[in-house]
Amino acid sequence: MPTLPAVPQFGALLRSHIASVPDAARPAFLSGLERSAAARYREWADAAPEHAEVLLECAAREDEIAELVAALFPIDPDMQQAVDVALPAAVAVYYDVFAPYSVLDQLYLQSEAELQGAQAWVGIAAGMDDPAAREVLARCTALEQASAAAVKALLADQGMSSGTPQSGS
Repeated sequence: MPTLPAVPQFGALLRSHIASVPDAARPAFLSGLERSAAARYREWADAAPEHAEVLLECAAREDEIAELVAALFPIDPDMQQAVDVALPAAVAVYYDVFAPYSVLDQLYLQSEAELQGAQAWVGIAAGMDDPAAREVLARCTALEQASAAAVKALLADQGMSSGTPQSGS
């Protein structure tokens, strides 16, 4: 069985980019990252058409997360500009993590990123007093977990098993 790539802590990897936007704009920034993940799923669907159905379902979940977060945490145009300035560099760093790997290895990394993303929504929800907002973030968590499970099932069908998640620095 091939060795799976080490999984970075994506939050740590992107910390300086996330910190570069005002606190109130961070959910919008994360929403932008979700949209970039949706775009990546669409690229993978093109690169691996035999898995397109699963990957396009994952893309739709990423889009749904982005929409839910954007609606829950609206920001003014100045903050949106800060997000728009910071986001491309963060997306580039994120994409660079995947660049050296095959499509299946990239999907493995993405499945682990989904699980880390799910925990980010749990953390944000923990700081919210509004039960409706916590419910929306719980939906985001469930969507992340569903994509991780779908990708892991796809990988298992290809003879790849994630076993114990590996972590990198």
